[in-house]
Amino acid sequence: MLNSTFSTLSYLILGAFVDVGTLKYFYFMVTAMLYIIIIITNTSLIVVICMNRSLHEPMYLFLCSLFVNELYGSTGLFPFLLVQILSDIHTISAPFCFLQIFCLYTYANVEFSNLAVMSYDRYLAICYPLQYNTRMTSNKVVILIMVIWLYCCVRFLITLSLNIRLTLCGNTINSLYCDNYLVAKLACSDIKVNNIYGLFSISFSILIPLILILFSYMKILKVCFSGSKQTRQKAVSTCTPHLASLLNFSFGCCFEILQSRFDMTSVPSVFCIILSLYFVIIQPLLNPVMYGLQMSKIRNTCKRILRYKMFVCRRDTK
Repeated sequence: MLNSTFSTLSYLILGAFVDVGTLKYFYFMVTAMLYIIIIITNTSLIVVICMNRSLHEPMYLFLCSLFVNELYGSTGLFPFLLVQILSDIHTISAPFCFLQIFCLYTYANVEFSNLAVMSYDRYLAICYPLQYNTRMTSNKVVILIMVIWLYCCVRFLITLSLNIRLTLCGNTINSLYCDNYLVAKLACSDIKVNNIYGLFSISFSILIPLILILFSYMKILKVCFSGSKQTRQKAVSTCTPHLASLLNFSFGCCFEILQSRFDMTSVPSVFCIILSLYFVIIQPLLNPVMYGLQMSKIRNTCKRILRYKMFVCRRDTK
């Protein structure tokens, strides 16, 4: 049995990978295609928002932060996953394990916090349309986005600093990637401080965004029931993609918690893999499609760009 501090541990073994023979090339191609789609769709919408001044509004700035986070979280998983699919030895170095934990956990926390602030933005836009531009200025949006990212980064830097000091009695985790909870389970030293800080920080990071989301949508529903048909239509058109994104991400996080915290030996391994990867794969794929198709300004801007490019191509071929 290995007995070592995490800081001196050279590598961890990822026990969730299984030998699939030549099928690994098929899995590699599917995974690579998903990653390429995520990069293209999210990057395209970031460029569209940044390059068009008409989209320099609070809602679209929050969306830009969301799309950047999708790229960030995906990059924390996919390149490593692609290498592991083709590899015969499924290990991860301790420093890279720290980095992956930091990337994936900050991605999840930034995603939820960003969605919570977006719900508040929708509340102001629907409930206070005449005062919206004064209550939610571009400067306030930038400050909120900076606070979200800085808080999440600092929080998980503290988490990692506590984990580095742990003494581990093993180096095998049943996962496809480094998971903070599974690594902490290997500890044979006292983790009371880690548990207290983890409970406090998780409660703080979940409760505050959740309260903000519930408050915002209770107010939005109240206005919808008492408002005009036009108000209800506006609420539906602007809140539908946000609610779908929020629910999808929440389900994905619940799936990940279920498969990492509970005994899943009776569940097929393929299903466990889907549960563990859902929140990092489906969310970055779903968000660009939902917001790109639902938000008329983004949809119309994309159409104008495509028409312009087609016009330039036809002109050049003449």
